[in-house]
Amino acid sequence: MEPVATRPRLPEEYGVPTDTERLLPWSYVNGRLAEAKHYWLSTVTPRGAPHTRPIDGFWLDGRLYFGGGAEVGWRRNLERNPRACVNLEDGEQAVILHGTVSVERSDRALAERLFEMSRAKYDESHGQSADDYEGQDVLVFEPSVAFGWKVFFEDATRWRFGAASG
Repeated sequence: MEPVATRPRLPEEYGVPTDTERLLPWSYVNGRLAEAKHYWLSTVTPRGAPHTRPIDGFWLDGRLYFGGGAEVGWRRNLERNPRACVNLEDGEQAVILHGTVSVERSDRALAERLFEMSRAKYDESHGQSADDYEGQDVLVFEPSVAFGWKVFFEDATRWRFGAASG
């Protein structure tokens, strides 16, 4: 199910139109997420401080799949608080996602898809095989709301997913 597109709520002085004629299609954001090699992941430390790091990952079926050692700070942050923000690197044609991260054990079908995507996106698939992915814990970011624009004042769009879109 595609997310519902609306205008983001911003102060009037930002000049964001109120019409819905120039909203971006979700396919634009979906494509950018699939093509991106790197994503910026923001979490919150136990003391409430922001913690942002670039990660590699794969946009697949409307979710971002990625990995990370159990001892890295952002992974420990997610164990305490699964809410996160994911951004693409381009600040002028921005894509910003808010959602939650869960852990999923990869079966053979997912392992093969992740391996193929890794090989295509990162050339050497980080030296891994499908066997390396199978049975492993994979972190999965699922968005609840997204924001994006090509030309900020003209086509700024917000998308709501699942229960948040109804």
